[in-house]
Amino acid sequence: MTLNPALDLTYTVDALVPHATHRVQRVAERAGGKGLNVAAVLHALGEPVLAAGLLGGATGAAVRAKVDTPHSFTPIGAETRRTVTVVDDIDATGLWEPGPVVTGEEWAAFQEHYLGLVKDAEVIVLSGSLPQGLPDDAYAVLIRLARRHHCRSVLDTSGAALGRGAAAGPDVVKPNAKELAALQSPTTAAVVESHGPDGLIARTPQGSWRAAPPEVVTGNPTGAGDACAAALARGLRDGTPWPELLADAVALAAAAVKAPVAGEIDINHYRATRERVHVQPHR
Repeated sequence: MTLNPALDLTYTVDALVPHATHRVQRVAERAGGKGLNVAAVLHALGEPVLAAGLLGGATGAAVRAKVDTPHSFTPIGAETRRTVTVVDDIDATGLWEPGPVVTGEEWAAFQEHYLGLVKDAEVIVLSGSLPQGLPDDAYAVLIRLARRHHCRSVLDTSGAALGRGAAAGPDVVKPNAKELAALQSPTTAAVVESHGPDGLIARTPQGSWRAAPPEVVTGNPTGAGDACAAALARGLRDGTPWPELLADAVALAAAAVKAPVAGEIDINHYRATRERVHVQPHR
């Protein structure tokens, strides 16, 4: 689920220098937004997936045309946003537009459409920022609606949307360390805390673990968290034991860093890394 998708532009340069003019080596244009990245990774792994969310205007039409997975979007009147990622040999710098203003009528229409989707879903991943016009509890509303239809949920967002959404009790919430520090006692079954290149810490009813990659991976980290969320959703569906699930999530995140564009993975790197991830109990 991507409520605030984007037309994602990736510029590759030799080196990013502030206040300088750059000659772009390569330009990649794709359907972006965290939930669409999750869907793309699951699709690449051969998993059945449906991308959904809100799209509007000419930019929204361009995003829809570039979505390679099965999808079911709800139209809105305002223009879908764009995001720009500048990638060099060391890291990536992102520039995110704020997104459209969604009306109350459009939000109500989306919820009605959403109810039809969750009836046939096993797990829903709710990812990314909220567009303007939606209430802070928008994800909380969607989590509760999914639970009514026995659909499990993974929440990956930030700010007020994270706090309100976590209070609704998703099955898994995936904050980073800074977001977790600001989160007040989430009523959720499991918290998977991202530590970037250092891996993950999971606190679950079955125990707590730390999972770390075998080595630091350089590349484009933009879609790493989304690949992690994809692994969490698949493992939640399959009932994968947490140590195995966390190893899979770390390996898939590393494979996303090795890929040039968010939403893609280096499948060979994923396979080579999967069995070498270090998972150990954590207090």
